[in-house]
Amino acid sequence: MQTLDPELQQRAAHIKLLILDVDGVLTDGRIFIRDNGEEIKSFHTLDGHGLKMLQASGVQTAVITGRDAPSVSIRVKQLGINYYFKGISDKRAAYEELRAQVGVEEAECAFVGDDVVDLPVMVRCGLPVAVPDAHWFTLQHAAYITKQAGGAGAVREVCDLIMRAKGTLGAALNEYIK
Repeated sequence: MQTLDPELQQRAAHIKLLILDVDGVLTDGRIFIRDNGEEIKSFHTLDGHGLKMLQASGVQTAVITGRDAPSVSIRVKQLGINYYFKGISDKRAAYEELRAQVGVEEAECAFVGDDVVDLPVMVRCGLPVAVPDAHWFTLQHAAYITKQAGGAGAVREVCDLIMRAKGTLGAALNEYIK
């Protein structure tokens, strides 16, 4: 495991709330639509378990997404995500509302996004993260770009990064080899 850049380490160590976009972050960005209009999305189990470990370490989690798909509501509930904002056209307003509900400063928030609609939050939070296949303009505003793609372990990578910076990752992982 390589050493973290000191600035990234400092930013990640202060995170109390991880906020996620869905399409392109928790999923690979593709939306399958059945003939009856039902949307089908694919989620990665590594991301799910990473979120559970992060929550157990004391970091709260949230989703702010522009879409309103029943499958996402189900996945959010399965993962015990603390806050869920769906069908949001103004992510900045949702972010401000979320911060007020949680009682955290901007420096204590991380956001993972993939497109320009995520920038109103990314440019304000303490740790803006993008997936590698994000829009080029979004990538320019990320303090960290994941190695894993959206829907393929990118969120787990961010969970591990935050826990590592906070000094909680090793203990959490060692629980599995006792």
